[in-house]
This record gives sequence, structure tokens and C-alpha cells, in this order.
Amino acid sequence: MQDYEHKAQYYETDQMGIIHHSNYIRWMEEARMAYLCRIGFPMEKIEAGGIVSPVVDVSCQYKKSCRLNEVIVIRIRIKEYNSVKLVLEYEMYEKESKELRAVGISSHCFTDREGHIVSLKKKLLQLDRAFYENLI
Repeated sequence: MQDYEHKAQYYETDQMGIIHHSNYIRWMEEARMAYLCRIGFPMEKIEAGGIVSPVVDVSCQYKKSCRLNEVIVIRIRIKEYNSVKLVLEYEMYEKESKELRAVGISSHCFTDREGHIVSLKKKLLQLDRAFYENLI
């Protein structure tokens, strides 16, 4: 499991004074990009290899609202991986209280620039191995 921290910003709030629900999905994507960097494969490196990783499904369950200036710790882990599809799970906690605020899941495939599905085992073996090493 990997942790990523995000401090809730004013522009992310809504008229009720809480973080708008759409931002949690953005935070999940931030955590995914940070995770890829931590395992040595920032998205720029993946794309330089001719591979893109579109989102094919995303969902989020909100447990308790986040507020301005709270630091949210996002725990990310690989739930499922098979060289073609990657499924990530996210748990979002408020840093000080450790209260669970949201849980989410995102699914990604791997394609070439023309949109054809590719297997990382055949196109980017080092990343394929890194994902398998981090699979729970």
C-alpha cells in the first residue's frame, strides 16, 4: 500500500463549505500519478514507450465530508492486475483524526496511441513486473 497526501484547497469547496464530491476523483488520480512515480514509472516514461492508460471505470463512496485545509491521506493499492487491466483501490483518511472519509476504485487498461489494447508483458515488461510485485 502506498500513501499520498493532499491538503484540501478553498477552490475545492462548495457553497456548503465542504469539499465538492468531484474532487475526490481528482485526488484518486493524483494518488495514482504519485504511485507510478514511486515505483519508477511516471506517466511521462510510460507514454514515452508509446503506452497510454485510460480510465475505464471509477467509483467513490463518501463516508464523511472533507473540509478546507484538512490533510487527506490517500492509501492506494493494486486490487487486480493482469498485464492488460489494472484495478486500484483508494482509502481516504483525514490525517490527524484518521477518520475514513471516502473509499474508491478505478480501473485502467493499457493501449497504444491508436487506442488498441496492449499487454504490458509484451510492451513494457519492467512496469508489468512492478505491478505484479505490488499486487496484494
